[in-house]
Amino acid sequence: MTAKLVGKMVIGQSGGPTAVINQSLVGAVLAARKQANITGILGARHGIAGIMKEDFIDLSTQSEAQLELVANTPAAALGSVRLKPGKAECEKVFEVFRKHDVRYFFYVGGNDSAETAHIIAEMAREANYDFCTVHIPKTIDNDLKVTDHCPGFASAARFVALAFMGDDRDNRALSGIKVNVVMGRHAGYLTAASALARQADGDGPHLIYLPERVFDVAQFKQDVRDVVAKYGRCVIAASEGIADKDGNPILTSGERDSHGNVQLSGTGALGDSLAALVKEAFTGEKVRVRADTFGYLQRSFPTIISPIDAQEAREVGKYAVNHAATAGTPGSVAIRRLSSTPYASECFITPLASVAREATHMKDEFINAAGNDVTQAWIDYAAPLVGELPRMGNL
Repeated sequence: MTAKLVGKMVIGQSGGPTAVINQSLVGAVLAARKQANITGILGARHGIAGIMKEDFIDLSTQSEAQLELVANTPAAALGSVRLKPGKAECEKVFEVFRKHDVRYFFYVGGNDSAETAHIIAEMAREANYDFCTVHIPKTIDNDLKVTDHCPGFASAARFVALAFMGDDRDNRALSGIKVNVVMGRHAGYLTAASALARQADGDGPHLIYLPERVFDVAQFKQDVRDVVAKYGRCVIAASEGIADKDGNPILTSGERDSHGNVQLSGTGALGDSLAALVKEAFTGEKVRVRADTFGYLQRSFPTIISPIDAQEAREVGKYAVNHAATAGTPGSVAIRRLSSTPYASECFITPLASVAREATHMKDEFINAAGNDVTQAWIDYAAPLVGELPRMGNL
């Protein structure tokens, strides 16, 4: 492979949208416009699916003002997809790439998207096709390996923190037991962000349950009773991926996507199930119990975007293109934290294989010994990313 490939680039977005995924798209497009060896900029509608259909948008014709408007708009402007390509699909992708003289492919997504990028990079190598694939990270789950954190996470975490802040005040005004189910299949990062809502002793969430710890029904009931005995109320944060001692999700629809991921909390059934367990814990007593499932709301909510998240999402897109255009080597962009106070970070390239498919989890040091809350180490990690939150007042 030559150091500087000459040809067009294709960029696509994949997986669950985020509030800042378009910052990465625009960062990549604006960087590509400054690279003479990138001769065209094509946006694939709905990722790999769009490439196979040759469904492209010419991003070289978009005005900078329009791109900046898109950058500040949540969700995937190109449209997203959940598709794991097989051999036939990859062959079709390369047929399209050759037809359009595409030498660069940038895929914005999570670990499943990194796996797709890795498959395509390997096929290019085997076909001896001069080509560079770079994965641009994004996921609200914050579960990519190698990187300190993932673009998209901080804004979703900010949503969760603000939602719990308001919900806790509601619960304080009309005391009861409230269960909120938050996204997180195998990693509890987003659910753990609920702890940032606390500003004083007694603030909720009072209990936090993560996929990294076994969910024991009997202990859950006792935990809730203990909190109610202490505060007269209880606010609970539960990850959609909580599982029993055998690793079985507490509740699932049984449906799976093309990557084999099972559907978890989309129906709200898990919240209802946990609320039912709470009522069992207070059999014979009058208690007010409610449950909500945040669902897709936390992914692309406008106005709650973390400034650091937006900045870093733009930077990883820009870095991916500049690396590809100058080095010509495949990889995934990752973020290295240089300092938390004041916050500072930098981008670097890690091999696609180090990110593809495999996910990471909350560190043990972030979870308390009882497995029903987080530690100060977690707050220290997450708070700089989420940014300053509003102060609550008390009479």
